[in-house]
Amino acid sequence: MAKDFDTMEDSNRASNPSIHDVSDPARRVWLQGGLAAFAGAAFGPLMTGCATAGARTGAPLLGFKGIPASAADRITVPDGYVATVIAAWGEPIGVPGQMPAWREDASASAADQAVQMGMHHDGIHFFPLAGSSTRGLLTMNHEYTDDGLLHADGMATWSAEKVRKAQAAHGIAVIEVERRGDAWTMVRPSPYARRITATTPFAIGGPAGGHALMKTAADPAGRTALGTFNNCASGKTPWGTYLSGEENFNGYFALGDAKPDAHQQRWGLRKTAFYRWNEHDERFDAAKHPNEFNRFGWIVEVDPMDPKSTPVKRTALGRAVHEGAWVAVTRDGRAVVYSGEDSRFEYIYKFVSRDRIAPAGNGLTQAQANRELLDHGTLYVARFDADGTGRWMPLVHGTGPLTGAKGFADQGEVLIKARQASDLLGATKMDRPEWLAIDQQAREVYCTLTNNTARGAKGQPGVDAANPRADNAMGQIIRWKEGAAAGGDFDATTMRWDHLVLAGDPANERADAKGNIKGDIFGSPDGLMLDARGVLWVQTDASATQLNKGEYARIGNNQMLAFDRGTGEVRRFLTGPVNCEITGATLTPDGTTMFINVQHPGETPSDRSDPAEPNKFSKWPSGGRPRSATVVIRRLDGGVIGA
Repeated sequence: MAKDFDTMEDSNRASNPSIHDVSDPARRVWLQGGLAAFAGAAFGPLMTGCATAGARTGAPLLGFKGIPASAADRITVPDGYVATVIAAWGEPIGVPGQMPAWREDASASAADQAVQMGMHHDGIHFFPLAGSSTRGLLTMNHEYTDDGLLHADGMATWSAEKVRKAQAAHGIAVIEVERRGDAWTMVRPSPYARRITATTPFAIGGPAGGHALMKTAADPAGRTALGTFNNCASGKTPWGTYLSGEENFNGYFALGDAKPDAHQQRWGLRKTAFYRWNEHDERFDAAKHPNEFNRFGWIVEVDPMDPKSTPVKRTALGRAVHEGAWVAVTRDGRAVVYSGEDSRFEYIYKFVSRDRIAPAGNGLTQAQANRELLDHGTLYVARFDADGTGRWMPLVHGTGPLTGAKGFADQGEVLIKARQASDLLGATKMDRPEWLAIDQQAREVYCTLTNNTARGAKGQPGVDAANPRADNAMGQIIRWKEGAAAGGDFDATTMRWDHLVLAGDPANERADAKGNIKGDIFGSPDGLMLDARGVLWVQTDASATQLNKGEYARIGNNQMLAFDRGTGEVRRFLTGPVNCEITGATLTPDGTTMFINVQHPGETPSDRSDPAEPNKFSKWPSGGRPRSATVVIRRLDGGVIGA
């Protein structure tokens, strides 16, 4: 998460011989970029029957020794593991004939940045080439920019070229990677290498495509949007595509002296924009182009296998400050897409497709055979009741209050104004729902609620059963099982829910900051991944203003932990450099390589670094300007990660 613009909350946010220190450049591997293919309809790290059974019986799943909390400016992993850095911001992705090298002085041009790794890596997935665990495509988001680091003189002499460079540093990257011996490397050049930025054309699919509220002077048909940005978490579909959420898009638009209408106000549109693109790119002037704002906040779908394909904004999944999107499959083969809205007091959604997932055939890949699957179906919003049950309420025009009399002319307007529709339906206002993980066999879903220090504050909603702590600085993980009784499926409109864990430190004096963790402590859970053995991997995103002080004094830097759902034990697996977020996790099919992302090492409380002192807080990973990067984790014996 970059910045919670809806609430103006800043995302400003011991030695041990058994720990491997990868701050030494000699222990680092720099990959050289590109892309590969996804074969078949497998989910990647979804639960298998065996893993689910193991989790139920309580057979221990964790085979590594947990590491202590750390405040050091490095990555640490357990004894027997090694972590190497690849694909850092500014590395060329491998477009043939266009491979400008990283420049430590940040003097790269906008054109250079458009074919280099973007800034602030986030959600990531591995797409194996022909089912391989040694060659494939990494597809990842680049959430936002720190303009103090991105430009040699930061925000001084703000210009059109700087706006173009910032726009090129946003979006999505597809790179090809290969394991050669024990080391992973980027494949450069690669025919798959691709950057999708804030200026890339996107098709607008689903009911809001062509809607009056989506039409602009530049696109009178309302069918083609330029770009994606503030992309956060990500999902991988069974048909081999990548889903990415457009999160805090409201911080890119400015109203100037114009007064916001009720719709703009509900979505957090303000007088000035945090990123100042509007000063040199008129489409971000919301007073002159009010509908451009409606063209962001969607789940976007990308086919990594086809670098010439047009990415699509899937409006049937609803407009929100989307963290990401994760896919389950009903017993009759339909897709169910879950998503959370990472803002205080916002909502959790699911979409159930009308049609079944189609196989490849007739000359089409499976991605091509399902290119309209997510344009037709029903969107729901969650209500969590105090008795541990809940309901999925349909966001369907004409249902209940979702009528023209209440400001919804049609289904397209319901989707564009999903927040207002959810308000009227009485959905549960959550503590910043972020990543989700799905147990396919058990029909069980997990969601991180990162924190919400405004819970219970004057004028704000108070505690409720699903969000039980006031001034919630620590966060929690909620879980639900679909259906009111055993045997429920993902398309059920009822659920049973509880909390997997309340994060916190038992040493804290304040009861609402203690938590109930069994094992290694953490706060602000964010990233989630459920692996094939049933281990739930949890990543954290406490802000720079929280880390290593106050109620976070004993927790250390942001980290990654393994949660054994059978025994309830939490064990710390990785700690990151100073002021970073640990985010994104994906595994090769054989489970022997894990890829994660380290975002914004050295983050400042303002989210903007001082160009005169860019490495004031961190010099990770290479001793100079701090750079977000992908980290490859392997066991020295080549075994399965975590086992």
